[in-house]
Amino acid sequence: MTRRLELPKQPALPFNVEILANPSQADLRQLALAHTPHCVETVYGSINKIARNKARMAKYTYVIDRAGKPEAYSHNTIGLEQAQELIDAQAAYVREKNKLILIEGYVGVGPHAVPVQWCYTVEGANIAAMQQILSFPRERVEGSDAATREFEPAFRLVYTPDFNIEDIACVPGNQAIVVDLDNYVTYIMGADYFGESKKGALRMLAEFQYRNGGLVMHAGAKEIVDGGGRVTMGILGLSGTGKTTTTFSKQGDATKPVQDDMITLWPGGEISVTENGCFAKTWGLAEATEPVIYRGTISPEAWIENVYLDAEGKPEFSKRALSPADVRRLRDTLIGTGAPAENVDRYIAGEVELDELVVEGIPKDGWDFVMWTENGRSIIPMSSIEDAAVLEELEPLHSLGILNRDEGPDAATPGLVRFASPEQAAGYLMLGETSKTSAAGKERGKTRSPFTQPFFPLAHSLQAARFSELAATFEKTTMWLMNTGYVGGDAEGVEQGVALKVKIRHSSAMLEAMLGHGVVWTVDPDFGYEVVDVDAPANAALIERVPAEILQPRRFFEKAGRMDEYNDWVARMKRERKAFLEQYEVAPEIVAAVVSPA
Repeated sequence: MTRRLELPKQPALPFNVEILANPSQADLRQLALAHTPHCVETVYGSINKIARNKARMAKYTYVIDRAGKPEAYSHNTIGLEQAQELIDAQAAYVREKNKLILIEGYVGVGPHAVPVQWCYTVEGANIAAMQQILSFPRERVEGSDAATREFEPAFRLVYTPDFNIEDIACVPGNQAIVVDLDNYVTYIMGADYFGESKKGALRMLAEFQYRNGGLVMHAGAKEIVDGGGRVTMGILGLSGTGKTTTTFSKQGDATKPVQDDMITLWPGGEISVTENGCFAKTWGLAEATEPVIYRGTISPEAWIENVYLDAEGKPEFSKRALSPADVRRLRDTLIGTGAPAENVDRYIAGEVELDELVVEGIPKDGWDFVMWTENGRSIIPMSSIEDAAVLEELEPLHSLGILNRDEGPDAATPGLVRFASPEQAAGYLMLGETSKTSAAGKERGKTRSPFTQPFFPLAHSLQAARFSELAATFEKTTMWLMNTGYVGGDAEGVEQGVALKVKIRHSSAMLEAMLGHGVVWTVDPDFGYEVVDVDAPANAALIERVPAEILQPRRFFEKAGRMDEYNDWVARMKRERKAFLEQYEVAPEIVAAVVSPA
Protein backbone atom coordinates (compact mmCIF):
# COMPACT_ATOMS: atom_id res chain seq x y z
CA MET A 1 0.00 0.00 0.00
CA THR A 2 1.33 3.46 -0.90
CA ARG A 3 2.62 5.33 2.14
CA ARG A 4 1.36 8.89 2.60
CA LEU A 5 4.30 11.25 3.07
CA GLU A 6 4.97 13.14 6.30
CA LEU A 7 5.06 16.75 5.16
CA PRO A 8 6.98 19.76 6.50
CA LYS A 9 4.95 22.81 7.53
CA GLN A 10 5.59 26.42 6.56
CA PRO A 11 5.30 29.18 9.20
CA ALA A 12 2.82 32.02 8.75
CA LEU A 13 3.38 34.25 5.75
CA PRO A 14 5.99 36.84 6.83
CA PHE A 15 4.51 39.77 4.88
CA ASN A 16 2.02 42.31 6.29
CA VAL A 17 0.67 43.38 2.89
CA GLU A 18 -2.58 43.17 0.94
CA ILE A 19 -3.19 39.57 -0.05
CA LEU A 20 -5.01 38.48 -3.21
CA ALA A 21 -5.61 34.83 -2.39
CA ASN A 22 -6.40 32.46 -5.24
CA PRO A 23 -7.94 34.95 -7.70
CA SER A 24 -9.88 33.54 -10.62
CA GLN A 25 -8.35 33.14 -14.06
CA ALA A 26 -10.47 36.08 -15.23
CA ASP A 27 -9.14 38.27 -12.40
CA LEU A 28 -5.59 37.20 -13.16
CA ARG A 29 -6.06 38.20 -16.81
CA GLN A 30 -7.10 41.68 -15.72
CA LEU A 31 -4.17 41.92 -13.30
CA ALA A 32 -1.71 40.76 -15.96
CA LEU A 33 -2.92 43.23 -18.58
CA ALA A 34 -2.78 46.03 -15.99
CA HIS A 35 0.50 45.22 -14.21
CA THR A 36 2.65 42.78 -16.21
CA PRO A 37 5.01 44.55 -18.63
CA HIS A 38 4.89 43.49 -22.29
CA CYS A 39 1.81 41.35 -21.76
CA VAL A 40 -0.79 41.56 -24.54
CA GLU A 41 -3.96 39.86 -25.74
CA THR A 42 -3.72 37.80 -28.94
CA VAL A 43 -6.25 37.68 -31.75
CA TYR A 44 -7.61 34.50 -30.13
CA GLY A 45 -8.17 36.19 -26.78
CA SER A 46 -5.26 34.43 -25.06
CA ILE A 47 -2.52 36.32 -23.21
CA ASN A 48 1.10 36.46 -24.43
CA LYS A 49 4.00 37.74 -22.31
CA ILE A 50 7.34 38.71 -23.85
CA ALA A 51 9.88 38.09 -21.10
CA ARG A 52 13.39 39.39 -20.60
CA ASN A 53 14.50 35.83 -19.96
CA LYS A 54 13.99 33.29 -22.72
CA ALA A 55 14.88 30.28 -20.53
CA ARG A 56 15.73 29.35 -16.95
CA MET A 57 18.89 30.93 -15.52
CA ALA A 58 20.91 28.14 -13.93
CA LYS A 59 23.95 30.40 -13.44
CA TYR A 60 21.93 32.65 -11.13
CA THR A 61 20.47 29.78 -9.08
CA TYR A 62 22.00 29.20 -5.62
CA VAL A 63 21.33 26.61 -2.92
CA ILE A 64 21.90 27.83 0.63
CA ASP A 65 24.81 25.81 2.01
CA ARG A 66 24.70 26.01 5.80
CA ALA A 67 27.22 23.20 6.36
CA GLY A 68 29.97 24.49 4.08
CA LYS A 69 29.79 21.39 1.85
CA PRO A 70 29.22 22.59 -1.72
CA GLU A 71 30.00 19.10 -3.04
CA ALA A 72 26.63 17.97 -1.63
CA TYR A 73 24.82 20.01 -4.27
CA SER A 74 24.67 20.10 -8.06
CA HIS A 75 23.90 23.85 -8.14
CA ASN A 76 25.89 26.93 -7.26
CA THR A 77 25.85 27.49 -3.52
CA ILE A 78 25.61 30.57 -1.33
CA GLY A 79 26.36 31.12 2.34
CA LEU A 80 23.56 31.89 4.78
CA GLU A 81 24.72 35.45 5.44
CA GLN A 82 24.79 36.35 1.74
CA ALA A 83 21.48 34.58 1.14
CA GLN A 84 19.84 36.46 4.00
CA GLU A 85 20.96 39.77 2.48
CA LEU A 86 19.07 38.88 -0.69
CA ILE A 87 16.03 37.53 1.17
CA ASP A 88 15.79 40.67 3.31
CA ALA A 89 16.08 42.92 0.26
CA GLN A 90 13.32 40.97 -1.49
CA ALA A 91 11.11 41.28 1.61
CA ALA A 92 11.61 45.06 1.54
CA TYR A 93 10.55 45.09 -2.11
CA VAL A 94 7.40 43.12 -1.28
CA ARG A 95 6.55 45.59 1.47
CA GLU A 96 7.08 48.46 -0.95
CA LYS A 97 4.74 46.88 -3.53
CA ASN A 98 2.29 46.21 -0.65
CA LYS A 99 0.42 43.48 -2.49
CA LEU A 100 0.90 39.74 -3.07
CA ILE A 101 -0.96 37.25 -5.21
CA LEU A 102 -1.18 33.85 -3.52
CA ILE A 103 -1.74 30.63 -5.45
CA GLU A 104 -2.39 27.71 -3.11
CA GLY A 105 -2.50 24.21 -4.51
CA TYR A 106 -0.66 20.95 -4.84
CA VAL A 107 2.26 19.55 -6.76
CA GLY A 108 0.86 16.13 -7.54
CA VAL A 109 -2.33 14.35 -6.61
CA GLY A 110 -2.93 11.34 -4.39
CA PRO A 111 -0.86 10.18 -1.40
CA HIS A 112 2.38 11.74 -2.73
CA ALA A 113 0.85 15.19 -3.28
CA VAL A 114 2.65 18.17 -1.68
CA PRO A 115 0.84 21.45 -0.80
CA VAL A 116 2.63 24.57 -2.07
CA GLN A 117 2.05 28.28 -1.55
CA TRP A 118 3.25 30.40 -4.48
CA CYS A 119 3.58 34.15 -3.74
CA TYR A 120 3.91 36.78 -6.51
CA THR A 121 4.13 40.54 -6.62
CA VAL A 122 1.52 41.90 -9.02
CA GLU A 123 3.84 42.23 -12.03
CA GLY A 124 4.00 38.44 -11.92
CA ALA A 125 0.25 38.02 -12.45
CA ASN A 126 0.79 36.11 -15.69
CA ILE A 127 3.14 33.69 -13.92
CA ALA A 128 0.62 33.26 -11.11
CA ALA A 129 -2.07 32.43 -13.65
CA MET A 130 0.10 29.86 -15.41
CA GLN A 131 1.08 28.26 -12.10
CA GLN A 132 -2.55 28.10 -11.02
CA ILE A 133 -3.33 26.04 -14.12
CA LEU A 134 -0.46 23.61 -13.54
CA SER A 135 -1.12 23.05 -9.83
CA PHE A 136 -3.79 20.68 -8.59
CA PRO A 137 -6.68 22.40 -6.77
CA ARG A 138 -7.15 21.70 -3.09
CA GLU A 139 -10.55 20.15 -3.66
CA ARG A 140 -9.10 17.42 -5.83
CA VAL A 141 -6.55 16.41 -3.21
CA GLU A 142 -8.26 17.25 0.09
CA GLY A 143 -11.91 16.73 -0.85
CA SER A 144 -14.90 18.94 -1.55
CA ASP A 145 -14.77 20.58 1.91
CA ALA A 146 -11.17 21.85 1.47
CA ALA A 147 -12.26 25.50 1.57
CA THR A 148 -13.50 25.07 5.15
CA ARG A 149 -9.94 24.41 6.36
CA GLU A 150 -6.89 26.64 6.56
CA PHE A 151 -4.31 25.83 3.90
CA GLU A 152 -1.10 24.34 5.33
CA PRO A 153 1.71 24.59 2.76
CA ALA A 154 4.73 22.33 2.93
CA PHE A 155 6.69 24.39 0.39
CA ARG A 156 6.69 28.13 -0.28
CA LEU A 157 7.93 30.13 -3.26
CA VAL A 158 8.27 33.94 -3.29
CA TYR A 159 8.56 35.45 -6.78
CA THR A 160 9.33 39.13 -7.51
CA PRO A 161 9.92 39.37 -11.28
CA ASP A 162 10.82 43.07 -11.44
CA PHE A 163 13.01 43.25 -8.35
CA ASN A 164 16.43 44.15 -9.77
CA ILE A 165 19.25 43.12 -7.42
CA GLU A 166 22.16 44.72 -9.30
CA ASP A 167 23.05 46.91 -6.30
CA ILE A 168 23.45 43.90 -4.01
CA ALA A 169 27.12 42.93 -4.07
CA CYS A 170 26.94 39.33 -2.82
CA VAL A 171 26.07 37.85 -6.25
CA PRO A 172 26.69 38.94 -9.84
CA GLY A 173 24.00 39.92 -12.31
CA ASN A 174 20.61 41.50 -11.68
CA GLN A 175 18.67 38.39 -10.72
CA ALA A 176 18.92 35.47 -8.32
CA ILE A 177 17.07 32.28 -7.44
CA VAL A 178 17.87 31.37 -3.83
CA VAL A 179 16.88 27.84 -2.77
CA ASP A 180 16.53 27.00 0.93
CA LEU A 181 16.25 23.21 0.94
CA ASP A 182 16.42 23.03 4.72
CA ASN A 183 13.18 24.98 5.03
CA TYR A 184 11.65 24.27 1.59
CA VAL A 185 11.41 27.90 0.48
CA THR A 186 12.60 29.33 -2.85
CA TYR A 187 13.09 33.06 -3.44
CA ILE A 188 13.07 34.24 -7.08
CA MET A 189 14.27 37.78 -7.75
CA GLY A 190 14.51 39.62 -11.05
CA ALA A 191 13.67 36.67 -13.32
CA ASP A 192 10.46 36.91 -15.34
CA TYR A 193 10.32 33.50 -17.10
CA PHE A 194 7.55 31.15 -15.97
CA GLY A 195 9.90 28.15 -15.91
CA GLU A 196 11.52 29.51 -12.74
CA SER A 197 8.19 29.23 -10.92
CA LYS A 198 7.47 25.76 -12.24
CA LYS A 199 10.94 24.38 -11.58
CA GLY A 200 11.23 26.23 -8.27
CA ALA A 201 8.63 23.95 -6.71
CA LEU A 202 9.80 20.86 -8.60
CA ARG A 203 13.40 21.39 -7.47
CA MET A 204 12.30 21.31 -3.84
CA LEU A 205 10.13 18.29 -4.63
CA ALA A 206 13.15 16.47 -6.07
CA GLU A 207 15.02 16.86 -2.78
CA PHE A 208 12.00 15.98 -0.66
CA GLN A 209 10.99 12.90 -2.64
CA TYR A 210 14.60 11.69 -2.73
CA ARG A 211 14.69 11.87 1.07
CA ASN A 212 11.53 9.74 1.08
CA GLY A 213 12.85 6.97 -1.18
CA GLY A 214 11.72 8.20 -4.60
CA LEU A 215 13.38 9.84 -7.59
CA VAL A 216 11.87 12.80 -9.40
CA MET A 217 12.61 12.36 -13.09
CA HIS A 218 12.56 14.87 -15.95
CA ALA A 219 10.19 12.62 -17.84
CA GLY A 220 6.90 12.67 -19.63
CA ALA A 221 4.52 9.78 -19.18
CA LYS A 222 1.54 8.29 -20.96
CA GLU A 223 -0.88 5.44 -20.55
CA ILE A 224 -1.17 3.11 -23.51
CA VAL A 225 -4.25 0.95 -23.93
CA ASP A 226 -4.21 -2.05 -26.23
CA GLY A 227 -5.55 -5.58 -26.34
CA GLY A 228 -3.37 -6.51 -23.38
CA GLY A 229 -4.76 -3.81 -21.11
CA ARG A 230 -3.24 -0.59 -19.74
CA VAL A 231 0.48 0.07 -19.49
CA THR A 232 2.42 3.17 -18.41
CA MET A 233 5.40 4.54 -20.33
CA GLY A 234 7.90 7.13 -19.07
CA ILE A 235 10.01 9.30 -21.41
CA LEU A 236 13.05 11.26 -20.20
CA GLY A 237 14.59 14.10 -22.19
CA LEU A 238 16.06 17.57 -22.00
CA SER A 239 13.89 20.46 -23.20
CA GLY A 240 13.53 20.33 -26.98
CA THR A 241 14.30 16.62 -27.43
CA GLY A 242 10.67 15.71 -28.12
CA LYS A 243 9.37 14.68 -24.69
CA THR A 244 6.04 16.45 -25.08
CA THR A 245 5.64 15.36 -28.71
CA THR A 246 6.37 11.73 -27.81
CA THR A 247 4.02 11.90 -24.83
CA PHE A 248 1.14 13.02 -27.04
CA SER A 249 1.87 10.80 -30.06
CA LYS A 250 -0.26 7.69 -30.54
CA GLN A 251 0.70 4.10 -29.83
CA GLY A 252 -1.56 1.10 -29.33
CA ASP A 253 -5.32 1.30 -29.59
CA ALA A 254 -5.38 4.47 -27.47
CA THR A 255 -2.84 6.79 -25.88
CA LYS A 256 -3.77 8.75 -22.79
CA PRO A 257 -1.32 11.50 -21.77
CA VAL A 258 -0.26 11.47 -18.13
CA GLN A 259 2.47 14.13 -17.81
CA ASP A 260 4.71 15.94 -20.27
CA ASP A 261 7.61 16.91 -17.99
CA MET A 262 8.08 15.47 -14.49
CA ILE A 263 7.15 12.30 -12.64
CA THR A 264 8.37 10.65 -9.45
CA LEU A 265 9.51 7.04 -9.59
CA TRP A 266 8.99 4.79 -6.55
CA PRO A 267 9.80 1.16 -5.67
CA GLY A 268 8.02 -1.44 -7.76
CA GLY A 269 7.74 0.93 -10.71
CA GLU A 270 4.99 3.01 -9.07
CA ILE A 271 4.87 6.56 -10.39
CA SER A 272 3.30 9.73 -9.06
CA VAL A 273 2.55 12.83 -11.09
CA THR A 274 3.46 16.46 -10.48
CA GLU A 275 1.39 18.76 -12.71
CA ASN A 276 -2.19 19.31 -13.81
CA GLY A 277 -1.26 20.25 -17.37
CA CYS A 278 1.77 20.89 -19.55
CA PHE A 279 4.20 23.70 -20.35
CA ALA A 280 4.75 23.02 -24.04
CA LYS A 281 7.23 24.39 -26.54
CA THR A 282 5.54 26.19 -29.42
CA TRP A 283 8.37 26.40 -31.95
CA GLY A 284 7.19 24.93 -35.27
CA LEU A 285 3.80 24.12 -33.77
CA ALA A 286 1.25 22.93 -36.32
CA GLU A 287 -2.16 21.31 -35.99
CA ALA A 288 -1.23 18.55 -38.43
CA THR A 289 1.68 17.28 -36.32
CA GLU A 290 0.71 18.23 -32.74
CA PRO A 291 -3.06 18.79 -32.74
CA VAL A 292 -3.62 18.69 -28.96
CA ILE A 293 -0.89 21.19 -28.17
CA TYR A 294 -1.84 23.41 -31.11
CA ARG A 295 -5.50 23.59 -30.18
CA GLY A 296 -4.68 24.23 -26.53
CA THR A 297 -2.23 26.98 -27.45
CA ILE A 298 -4.69 28.94 -29.60
CA SER A 299 -7.61 28.60 -27.22
CA PRO A 300 -8.92 31.84 -25.63
CA GLU A 301 -8.03 30.59 -22.14
CA ALA A 302 -4.37 29.96 -23.03
CA TRP A 303 -1.38 31.71 -21.48
CA ILE A 304 1.63 31.86 -23.77
CA GLU A 305 5.13 33.21 -23.35
CA ASN A 306 7.71 34.56 -25.80
CA VAL A 307 5.57 33.72 -28.83
CA TYR A 308 5.88 36.00 -31.87
CA LEU A 309 2.67 37.83 -32.80
CA ASP A 310 2.10 39.51 -36.16
CA ALA A 311 0.62 42.98 -36.51
CA GLU A 312 -2.91 41.58 -36.00
CA GLY A 313 -1.90 39.70 -32.86
CA LYS A 314 -1.84 36.26 -34.47
CA PRO A 315 0.87 33.84 -33.28
CA GLU A 316 3.49 32.77 -35.81
CA PHE A 317 5.10 29.65 -34.38
CA SER A 318 7.95 29.37 -36.90
CA LYS A 319 9.09 33.00 -36.98
CA ARG A 320 12.84 33.46 -36.71
CA ALA A 321 14.47 36.38 -38.52
CA LEU A 322 12.96 39.81 -37.89
CA SER A 323 12.92 42.41 -40.64
CA PRO A 324 13.60 46.10 -39.89
CA ALA A 325 9.83 46.63 -40.22
CA ASP A 326 9.16 43.91 -37.62
CA VAL A 327 11.66 45.48 -35.25
CA ARG A 328 10.16 48.95 -35.78
CA ARG A 329 6.73 47.63 -34.78
CA LEU A 330 8.13 45.81 -31.74
CA ARG A 331 10.68 48.47 -30.76
CA ASP A 332 9.32 49.28 -27.29
CA THR A 333 8.90 45.61 -26.37
CA LEU A 334 12.38 44.65 -27.59
CA ILE A 335 14.07 47.49 -25.74
CA GLY A 336 11.90 46.91 -22.68
CA THR A 337 13.01 43.27 -22.53
CA GLY A 338 16.73 43.97 -22.84
CA ALA A 339 17.65 44.75 -26.45
CA PRO A 340 20.17 47.65 -26.67
CA ALA A 341 18.27 50.71 -27.92
CA GLU A 342 21.18 51.88 -30.07
CA ASN A 343 21.39 48.54 -31.88
CA VAL A 344 17.62 48.38 -32.35
CA ASP A 345 17.57 51.82 -33.95
CA ARG A 346 20.58 51.07 -36.18
CA TYR A 347 18.82 47.96 -37.49
CA ILE A 348 15.58 49.85 -38.10
CA ALA A 349 17.51 52.54 -39.98
CA GLY A 350 19.17 49.96 -42.23
CA GLU A 351 22.69 50.74 -41.00
CA VAL A 352 23.35 47.01 -40.51
CA GLU A 353 22.04 43.99 -42.40
CA LEU A 354 20.77 40.69 -40.99
CA ASP A 355 23.51 38.60 -42.63
CA GLU A 356 26.14 40.77 -40.89
CA LEU A 357 24.64 40.02 -37.49
CA VAL A 358 23.84 36.30 -37.63
CA VAL A 359 26.48 33.57 -38.02
CA GLU A 360 25.21 30.02 -38.62
CA GLY A 361 21.84 30.95 -37.18
CA ILE A 362 23.23 32.50 -33.99
CA PRO A 363 23.15 36.29 -33.54
CA LYS A 364 26.20 38.19 -32.35
CA ASP A 365 26.23 39.57 -28.81
CA GLY A 366 23.95 42.56 -28.50
CA TRP A 367 21.92 41.55 -31.55
CA ASP A 368 19.85 38.66 -30.19
CA PHE A 369 16.67 40.60 -30.95
CA VAL A 370 17.01 40.11 -34.73
CA MET A 371 16.27 36.38 -34.33
CA TRP A 372 13.08 35.50 -32.45
CA THR A 373 13.59 32.89 -29.74
CA GLU A 374 12.59 29.31 -30.54
CA ASN A 375 11.72 28.80 -26.88
CA GLY A 376 8.15 30.06 -27.04
CA ARG A 377 5.88 28.27 -24.58
CA SER A 378 2.24 27.65 -23.76
CA ILE A 379 0.36 26.34 -20.74
CA ILE A 380 -2.29 23.72 -21.43
CA PRO A 381 -4.51 22.43 -18.59
CA MET A 382 -5.17 18.69 -18.39
CA SER A 383 -8.86 19.49 -18.78
CA SER A 384 -8.09 20.66 -22.35
CA ILE A 385 -6.09 17.55 -23.20
CA GLU A 386 -8.17 15.04 -25.08
CA ASP A 387 -8.38 11.57 -23.52
CA ALA A 388 -6.04 12.35 -20.63
CA ALA A 389 -5.44 9.46 -18.23
CA VAL A 390 -6.99 9.32 -14.78
CA LEU A 391 -3.98 10.48 -12.78
CA GLU A 392 -5.07 8.76 -9.56
CA GLU A 393 -5.28 5.33 -11.26
CA LEU A 394 -1.95 4.71 -12.99
CA GLU A 395 -0.41 1.32 -13.59
CA PRO A 396 3.25 0.71 -12.57
CA LEU A 397 5.87 1.66 -15.11
CA HIS A 398 5.97 -0.81 -18.00
CA SER A 399 8.42 1.05 -20.24
CA LEU A 400 11.01 3.76 -19.52
CA GLY A 401 13.14 5.48 -22.12
CA ILE A 402 15.38 8.48 -22.76
CA LEU A 403 15.39 10.74 -25.82
CA ASN A 404 18.64 11.81 -27.51
CA ARG A 405 18.17 14.44 -30.20
CA ASP A 406 21.42 13.59 -31.96
CA GLU A 407 22.58 16.11 -34.54
CA GLY A 408 25.69 16.85 -36.59
CA PRO A 409 28.00 15.01 -39.01
CA ASP A 410 28.84 12.46 -36.28
CA ALA A 411 25.20 11.81 -35.32
CA ALA A 412 25.22 8.01 -35.12
CA THR A 413 22.83 7.14 -32.29
CA PRO A 414 20.49 4.30 -33.35
CA GLY A 415 16.82 5.13 -33.80
CA LEU A 416 15.92 2.72 -31.00
CA VAL A 417 18.06 1.00 -28.38
CA ARG A 418 17.00 -1.52 -25.75
CA PHE A 419 19.26 -1.64 -22.71
CA ALA A 420 20.68 -5.01 -21.78
CA SER A 421 20.70 -4.46 -18.00
CA PRO A 422 19.50 -2.05 -15.29
CA GLU A 423 23.12 -0.93 -14.84
CA GLN A 424 23.41 -0.06 -18.53
CA ALA A 425 20.12 1.86 -18.36
CA ALA A 426 21.30 3.73 -15.26
CA GLY A 427 24.51 4.70 -17.06
CA TYR A 428 22.82 6.08 -20.16
CA LEU A 429 20.19 7.89 -18.12
CA MET A 430 23.02 9.40 -16.08
CA LEU A 431 24.74 10.54 -19.29
CA GLY A 432 21.61 12.34 -20.50
CA GLU A 433 23.11 12.86 -23.96
CA THR A 434 21.52 15.09 -26.58
CA SER A 435 22.21 18.13 -28.74
CA LYS A 436 21.58 21.54 -27.21
CA THR A 437 18.33 23.13 -28.32
CA SER A 438 16.73 26.56 -28.21
CA ALA A 439 15.91 26.07 -24.52
CA ALA A 440 19.67 26.27 -23.87
CA GLY A 441 19.84 29.79 -25.35
CA LYS A 442 22.55 30.67 -27.85
CA GLU A 443 24.69 27.62 -27.05
CA ARG A 444 24.72 24.79 -29.54
CA GLY A 445 26.45 21.43 -29.89
CA LYS A 446 26.38 18.15 -27.96
CA THR A 447 25.70 18.13 -24.26
CA ARG A 448 25.31 15.74 -21.33
CA SER A 449 23.07 16.34 -18.34
CA PRO A 450 22.63 13.72 -15.59
CA PHE A 451 19.21 12.13 -16.03
CA THR A 452 18.45 15.15 -18.30
CA GLN A 453 17.64 16.98 -15.07
CA PRO A 454 19.85 20.04 -14.43
CA PHE A 455 17.51 21.12 -11.60
CA PHE A 456 18.08 18.08 -9.35
CA PRO A 457 19.65 20.04 -6.47
CA LEU A 458 21.65 17.33 -4.72
CA ALA A 459 24.84 15.67 -5.97
CA HIS A 460 24.03 14.09 -9.34
CA SER A 461 25.65 10.77 -8.47
CA LEU A 462 22.73 10.17 -6.10
CA GLN A 463 20.39 9.91 -9.08
CA ALA A 464 22.27 6.99 -10.61
CA ALA A 465 22.48 5.17 -7.29
CA ARG A 466 18.79 5.69 -6.50
CA PHE A 467 17.69 4.66 -10.00
CA SER A 468 19.71 1.44 -9.72
CA GLU A 469 17.98 0.69 -6.41
CA LEU A 470 14.55 1.33 -7.88
CA ALA A 471 15.21 -0.55 -11.13
CA ALA A 472 16.08 -3.62 -9.10
CA THR A 473 12.47 -3.61 -7.82
CA PHE A 474 10.83 -3.41 -11.26
CA GLU A 475 8.90 -6.48 -12.39
CA LYS A 476 8.58 -6.15 -16.17
CA THR A 477 9.93 -2.82 -17.34
CA THR A 478 11.61 -2.36 -20.71
CA MET A 479 14.27 0.38 -20.66
CA TRP A 480 15.32 2.04 -23.89
CA LEU A 481 16.82 5.03 -25.73
CA MET A 482 15.48 6.72 -28.86
CA ASN A 483 17.17 9.16 -31.24
CA THR A 484 14.75 12.00 -32.10
CA GLY A 485 17.24 13.96 -34.19
CA TYR A 486 19.34 12.96 -37.18
CA VAL A 487 21.74 10.39 -38.57
CA GLY A 488 24.88 11.68 -40.25
CA GLY A 489 24.09 15.39 -40.22
CA ASP A 490 21.44 18.01 -39.60
CA ALA A 491 18.52 19.73 -41.34
CA GLU A 492 20.82 21.19 -43.97
CA GLY A 493 22.32 17.75 -44.59
CA VAL A 494 18.84 16.31 -45.07
CA GLU A 495 18.11 18.96 -47.71
CA GLN A 496 21.38 18.04 -49.46
CA GLY A 497 20.58 14.34 -49.31
CA VAL A 498 23.57 13.46 -47.11
CA ALA A 499 21.75 12.94 -43.77
CA LEU A 500 18.55 11.37 -42.43
CA LYS A 501 15.93 12.92 -40.14
CA VAL A 502 14.18 10.83 -37.50
CA LYS A 503 10.61 12.00 -38.01
CA ILE A 504 7.68 11.87 -35.61
CA ARG A 505 6.13 9.03 -37.61
CA HIS A 506 9.38 7.05 -37.29
CA SER A 507 9.38 7.51 -33.52
CA SER A 508 5.78 6.39 -33.24
CA ALA A 509 6.44 3.32 -35.40
CA MET A 510 9.44 2.29 -33.31
CA LEU A 511 7.58 2.67 -30.02
CA GLU A 512 4.53 0.80 -31.33
CA ALA A 513 6.71 -2.12 -32.44
CA MET A 514 8.55 -2.26 -29.14
CA LEU A 515 5.39 -2.07 -27.05
CA GLY A 516 3.83 -4.80 -29.18
CA HIS A 517 6.80 -7.07 -28.37
CA GLY A 518 7.18 -7.67 -32.10
CA VAL A 519 10.81 -6.56 -32.44
CA VAL A 520 13.66 -9.01 -32.96
CA TRP A 521 16.78 -7.50 -31.42
CA THR A 522 20.48 -7.97 -32.02
CA VAL A 523 23.46 -6.89 -29.94
CA ASP A 524 25.28 -3.78 -31.16
CA PRO A 525 28.95 -4.82 -31.67
CA ASP A 526 30.33 -1.50 -30.43
CA PHE A 527 28.30 -0.73 -27.32
CA GLY A 528 26.64 -3.97 -26.24
CA TYR A 529 23.11 -2.59 -26.09
CA GLU A 530 20.42 -4.10 -28.31
CA VAL A 531 19.30 -2.58 -31.62
CA VAL A 532 16.67 -3.63 -34.15
CA ASP A 533 17.85 -6.56 -36.28
CA VAL A 534 17.16 -5.08 -39.72
CA ASP A 535 17.84 -8.45 -41.41
CA ALA A 536 15.26 -10.38 -39.41
CA PRO A 537 12.11 -11.16 -41.49
CA ALA A 538 9.97 -10.55 -38.39
CA ASN A 539 11.02 -6.87 -38.49
CA ALA A 540 10.00 -6.33 -42.13
CA ALA A 541 6.89 -4.30 -41.28
CA LEU A 542 8.95 -1.96 -39.10
CA ILE A 543 11.61 -1.53 -41.81
CA GLU A 544 8.86 -0.43 -44.21
CA ARG A 545 8.05 2.44 -41.82
CA VAL A 546 11.55 3.29 -40.58
CA PRO A 547 14.70 3.24 -42.77
CA ALA A 548 17.19 0.54 -41.81
CA GLU A 549 19.93 3.21 -41.71
CA ILE A 550 18.08 4.98 -38.88
CA LEU A 551 17.71 1.76 -36.93
CA GLN A 552 21.38 0.86 -37.48
CA PRO A 553 23.36 4.04 -38.34
CA ARG A 554 26.51 1.97 -38.95
CA ARG A 555 24.87 0.95 -42.24
CA PHE A 556 24.34 4.58 -43.21
CA PHE A 557 28.02 5.39 -42.67
CA GLU A 558 29.10 2.22 -44.51
CA LYS A 559 26.98 3.12 -47.57
CA ALA A 560 28.30 6.68 -47.55
CA GLY A 561 31.94 5.58 -47.29
CA ARG A 562 32.22 7.41 -43.96
CA MET A 563 33.29 4.55 -41.68
CA ASP A 564 36.34 6.49 -40.49
CA GLU A 565 33.95 9.05 -39.04
CA TYR A 566 31.83 6.33 -37.45
CA ASN A 567 34.82 4.56 -35.89
CA ASP A 568 36.16 7.85 -34.55
CA TRP A 569 32.73 8.52 -33.03
CA VAL A 570 32.67 5.12 -31.31
CA ALA A 571 36.13 5.63 -29.79
CA ARG A 572 35.34 9.18 -28.67
CA MET A 573 31.98 8.24 -27.16
CA LYS A 574 33.52 5.51 -25.03
CA ARG A 575 36.29 7.84 -23.87
CA GLU A 576 33.99 10.78 -23.09
CA ARG A 577 31.28 8.69 -21.47
CA LYS A 578 33.76 7.04 -19.14
CA ALA A 579 35.20 10.41 -18.10
CA PHE A 580 31.75 11.92 -17.56
CA LEU A 581 30.49 9.09 -15.37
CA GLU A 582 33.68 8.91 -13.33
CA GLN A 583 33.50 12.67 -12.79
CA TYR A 584 30.29 12.06 -10.83
CA GLU A 585 31.72 9.03 -8.98
CA VAL A 586 29.18 6.69 -10.53
CA ALA A 587 29.46 3.06 -9.38
CA PRO A 588 32.07 1.05 -11.38
CA GLU A 589 29.53 -1.57 -12.49
CA ILE A 590 27.42 1.17 -14.10
CA VAL A 591 30.45 2.66 -15.86
CA ALA A 592 31.46 -0.77 -17.13
CA ALA A 593 27.97 -1.48 -18.47
CA VAL A 594 28.23 1.64 -20.64
CA VAL A 595 31.87 1.56 -21.72
CA SER A 596 32.75 -2.12 -21.88
CA PRO A 597 29.58 -4.23 -21.59
CA ALA A 598 30.00 -7.98 -21.52
